[in-house]
Amino acid sequence: MIDFSEFDKVTHFSDWQLSVDRGAQRLFHGRGQCYPDFEFFTVDYFEPLLWIVLYREPEPNFWAQFCVELQARFANECTSAIVQKRYENTPSTYCLWGDIPLMHYANEGAYRFKLDLSHKQNIGYFMDMQPARAWLAQRAEGQRVLNLFSYTCAFSVAAEQAGAASILNIDMSKPALSEGRENHRLNPVVRASELRFLSHNILKSWGRLKKLGPFDILICDPPSRQLGSFDAINDYKKLVRQFPDLLPEGGDILVCLNAPYLGQRFLEEVMGEYCPNATFVSRIAGREDFPEASSDAALKVLHYRL
Repeated sequence: MIDFSEFDKVTHFSDWQLSVDRGAQRLFHGRGQCYPDFEFFTVDYFEPLLWIVLYREPEPNFWAQFCVELQARFANECTSAIVQKRYENTPSTYCLWGDIPLMHYANEGAYRFKLDLSHKQNIGYFMDMQPARAWLAQRAEGQRVLNLFSYTCAFSVAAEQAGAASILNIDMSKPALSEGRENHRLNPVVRASELRFLSHNILKSWGRLKKLGPFDILICDPPSRQLGSFDAINDYKKLVRQFPDLLPEGGDILVCLNAPYLGQRFLEEVMGEYCPNATFVSRIAGREDFPEASSDAALKVLHYRL
């Protein structure tokens, strides 16, 4: 049996600090395996509320005490504390205090992204990709950007804010692309990029996509395993072999993978075999508030140049 005093001892709970200037932040990253016995949950801050995700059912005594201590520490600073039970087949949410807002947003530097804190497994925003968006913002000016598996188009927002010439967002989900359009409306620019949103299964056909190219920067951020649509082990190579036909020499590629069971070597081998003309440049470092016991289990974002 674990109790709160053990948790406080290894996490320094009393030292958790909220920072409005930092925007969205992770207060506790149990998923990084750095805190033995407490790998089953995470705590995020989206001003002015807390978002807690449980990946398994917690031990009742610990959880009861944790919730009491959390409210004592943050109730005066946070309007709500919302818990998502990710371990359920259909994730449910409930409030420790406050209410679930109908509309809420994540702030990331100058960007603003819409959140869905209701019943969906994913809330529409991946905070751990912030360093990769910063990487893109540094080099997107005047470039033609292809955003594969764009989801709600956070990479696209970063590219447009940086002055990209054109951006093509590809995703099978029309609702996700609609949220992407909303994210662009939330982040107006003086000089807009040529924006395109295409609902398309690229594993079935690449012809239309190739006609819309070439592109200077390619972002490839697929799900690691999504039933009926994508499995990294079987399908990542199908993406990579198409890269040379989508970019000119000197084109930049960002390949991403968030599968703890597949290490960096997996991406390196796939790129080496199916896109041999691409040279590895660097791995994008993760956020400091996402500590990881193993770099192979962590989010992997690799920069290649054709």
